[in-house]
Amino acid sequence: MIRATLLAAVAALGLAACQSTTAEVPAPQPVASSTPTYVTRPDFRLPEGSGCSGEIARFRAVMDNDLATGHVTREVHGRVIADLRGPESACAAGRAGEASAALRAVKSRYGYPS
Repeated sequence: MIRATLLAAVAALGLAACQSTTAEVPAPQPVASSTPTYVTRPDFRLPEGSGCSGEIARFRAVMDNDLATGHVTREVHGRVIADLRGPESACAAGRAGEASAALRAVKSRYGYPS
């Protein structure tokens, strides 16, 4: 009985030592800015157009914007633009399906969604 009482007293003392008497106040969280931050210029607009020529023009505009904002290097931009010659040639020759497939391949090669 004395042993159980002594053990309970030691356990209570140990638990009491874990309790802090001063509560730490959590740091305030930063408030989100209400001003939108743009990845691109606010006046950026994708070109209009339909078919393969419109698709290619829009992707070219995205690449030009990515170069202007520093998301791609001039070297990568140059390779992408060179790779667009194939889809552009196919589109100009009236082979829209081939042009769209080639454009998807270029986008995929450089990590852009198609």
